[in-house]
Amino acid sequence: MNENKANNLPKTTSKPAWRRSKWSIAAGLVIVIIAVLIMTLAASKTSTPAQSKTLSTFVARRDNLTVTVTESGSIKAQKSIDLKSEVEGRATIINIVPEGSYITPEDVCNGKILVELDSGDLKEQLTQRQIDFTTEDASYEQAKEAYDIQVKQNESDITAAELKVRFALMDFQKYLGETLANHIIGAIKEANDPNVDTSALIDVDNLIQDANKLGGQGSQDIDGWKDKIKLASANLANAKYQLEGTQELFDANYVAKIELDRDALSRDSYKIQEEEAIVSLNLYKLYDFPKQVQTFLSAYFESKRNLERTYAKARAQLAQAKAQLESAKARLDLQRDRLDKSKKQFAACIMKAPAPGLVVYGSSMDNMSRYRGAGLIAPGETVFQRQTIITLPDTSSMMAEIDVHESSIDKIKLGQKATIVMDAFPDQTFNGEVIKVAALPDQQRSWLSPDVKVYTTQVSIEGTHNFLKPGMSARVEIFVDYAPNTLIVPVQVVANRGGKKVCFVVTDGKSVEREVKTGLFNDTYVQILKGLSEGEEVMLNPPRINETNKESEKQLADKFPKNGQQPQPVPAQATNTPTQIPDPNKAVRKMPGMPFDSNQMDEQTKEKFRNRTRQ
Repeated sequence: MNENKANNLPKTTSKPAWRRSKWSIAAGLVIVIIAVLIMTLAASKTSTPAQSKTLSTFVARRDNLTVTVTESGSIKAQKSIDLKSEVEGRATIINIVPEGSYITPEDVCNGKILVELDSGDLKEQLTQRQIDFTTEDASYEQAKEAYDIQVKQNESDITAAELKVRFALMDFQKYLGETLANHIIGAIKEANDPNVDTSALIDVDNLIQDANKLGGQGSQDIDGWKDKIKLASANLANAKYQLEGTQELFDANYVAKIELDRDALSRDSYKIQEEEAIVSLNLYKLYDFPKQVQTFLSAYFESKRNLERTYAKARAQLAQAKAQLESAKARLDLQRDRLDKSKKQFAACIMKAPAPGLVVYGSSMDNMSRYRGAGLIAPGETVFQRQTIITLPDTSSMMAEIDVHESSIDKIKLGQKATIVMDAFPDQTFNGEVIKVAALPDQQRSWLSPDVKVYTTQVSIEGTHNFLKPGMSARVEIFVDYAPNTLIVPVQVVANRGGKKVCFVVTDGKSVEREVKTGLFNDTYVQILKGLSEGEEVMLNPPRINETNKESEKQLADKFPKNGQQPQPVPAQATNTPTQIPDPNKAVRKMPGMPFDSNQMDEQTKEKFRNRTRQ
């Protein structure tokens, strides 16, 4: 019954005991954590500056300062020959020598074949080009013969036309006489009108009266008509005289009437002849003479015009023949170029050894070849025009190629000495010098990383080392400058304040800001030219701009007690020191080309070396 009563009791809202103990433990832990934090903060506030921050200093000293630029790169041959595909479009590799083979001078003399490309289609093309060239060669020879024939034909035509002009002038001079003919021709040329009326230039009546002034065939014609008139006049006078005698005899009945009529008829006949001769002379003067003069003159000028037409026709025909010849020659040259190109393309399918060297496939040298669509170099693979198939580096003269960041490129000059260390041979150091510095940044690297600008720099490797292979990784250290026995401090000692370079010099337990002038510097030390003296102690960690002078003085007071005891310098290996300063006396650097320590050089030798490195 009691159990039933217990079960029938109403349920309470209180939590179980175990749950209440869990929350109590959690609350207790939170209270403990908060208390620890409060105590820690209170302890940090009550701690002394010397306990929170240790002040580090450095004593300015004189030492040798070497400025270098160190970059990583790869080994390449200074001289190499690239065998590229000269076949247009694509070509399939039939045979190729194994990569890593060494080509000897004997192989070069024997014409060893390194690469053989498929030339089936090129052989067929070469045959067709030969046929086209032969056809155009025949056309060119035909055009050349036609041109020579036209030249000779033009010479003949021009000669015939010139003879016609000469003969027409001779006919004109023959008819009028040379003097009068030349006078008329000169007057016509002066008037610049070949169709001028010649009657205005010739006084026909005067010429007829004095035929000697005329000369030539015209003079003979005029004299002939004059002679006919004289003969007719003489016969008429004789007939009249005969008629008068017969008339007297007839009147005296000594002759018959018939004789008188006969003499009268004879007189009338001669009179008619005289009149006809006079009329003929007048007609000759009015019509025949001017007609003959104009005919011969027109024939002369027509022959000259015909000569001009012959010249023009000859020029036109010769130009046409020359154009046909040049066209045939152009087609022949085109076919010759195509034939030569086909021959070169066919010959380019066989690549022989041009020089001794190590065989390196182009795909092994160019890591970007796959991104440009070029595949591996192997038999059966396809290569493109101008794609490098094989590179023959000359391993007798090697170099290291590095990428120098734009922040250091102004320090790099030709002829600077350098040391090279191979990743494959870390215990061996090689000497060299800068032989080439790119004028512009690497475009490929700029495309991949636009924010990074690097300049390709080549450094030669002295000597011949057969164990060096192209593509080996190397680290190059270029010696930029060298300052022996100069005042140096760590680079973090110098701070920029208001556009000036300053150091904080520790004097009598206080830090004093002092402006300095710096010179050469490397990753560790900087050269002080002015503002500091040897032996002065400077702060390794210059105070920030927002730090008060009181805090700095308090730190110095902790380091330099006022009881006159000597201060104990903070070791450079302190855990709160931001930069570890190597001791130059423990790690002396050797300059390139120096088999001994630079500290052991005399001043004259050091000066010579400084002048050489700065040139």
